[in-house]
Amino acid sequence: MCRVISKRRSINGILLLDKPKGVTSNQALQIIKQLFSANKVGHTGSLDPLAIGLLPLCFGEATKFSQFLLNADKTYQVKARLGIKTNTGDAEGEVIETRDIPNYTPDQLESVLSLFRGLISQIPPMFSALKHNGQPLYKLARQGLVVERNPRTATIHRLCLLKSSKNLLNLEIKCSKGTYIRTLVEDIGEALGCGAFVQDLRRIGVAYYDAEQMISLEELKTLSQSERDKKLLSLDSLLIEWPVLRVTQAAAYYLYRGQAILLPNLPKQGLLRLLLQESDQFIGVGEILEDGRVAPRRLVNFNAVLTDKY
Repeated sequence: MCRVISKRRSINGILLLDKPKGVTSNQALQIIKQLFSANKVGHTGSLDPLAIGLLPLCFGEATKFSQFLLNADKTYQVKARLGIKTNTGDAEGEVIETRDIPNYTPDQLESVLSLFRGLISQIPPMFSALKHNGQPLYKLARQGLVVERNPRTATIHRLCLLKSSKNLLNLEIKCSKGTYIRTLVEDIGEALGCGAFVQDLRRIGVAYYDAEQMISLEELKTLSQSERDKKLLSLDSLLIEWPVLRVTQAAAYYLYRGQAILLPNLPKQGLLRLLLQESDQFIGVGEILEDGRVAPRRLVNFNAVLTDKY
């Protein structure tokens, strides 16, 4: 009996998936790739299996611009369980210590939270994907090994208390790339004198994308192929707040040959979102050079530009 192989499609765009709990980011990606029969799909920074929420997936040409989401700020809602520490810093780990929870006042809690706003220093957890001598730390941790890790800096743009009880803090956190939420929660627990771990974690924002734009795996499975395609956002939606430069087809001709072009009334520096003047179609990212010209930095495949729709 012959196995039927579905034909893969070259489709472009960005899907904002609401990742369910218990599924790795790569597992979710593979399910989506199959659902869309897509040739090429990539994610923009993984979520732990415990975590749920916003996982932007880039299809086709969008993978060229995924780096801009990797470096973007992220927003999370987290439930921090007080009085307990685990070896992983989250609910999937083994309990390694329990402590009494002090009767702190709201003012005392706010005073502690204020210590973790702005630029902070963190020691990466052993249960992380960072590598030591070529080996991921989490593999060493599973062997019971602990190695020295250098502190890293991160920026906490917002740290708000949404709700609290005796043993639980509901927090909302907006942070820079490279922030370890588990470490942040553990450090807050230590500052309160009782320890803590991440009980639940939901990502609700990546760059300019928010939770209102997400769609779940279950909903996607109920849709037809054409309905799923309509859920894809445009390639340049991830750069929506960037300055725009509209170029003629003649100017685009030179950009696609790797040549910088000189145009009037350009910004003095920085990256730009390039659109075709004739159609407002996104063609890629350019950068202002020191001499005032615009150089191509990342361009959409020329064949994609020739189509009416991504």
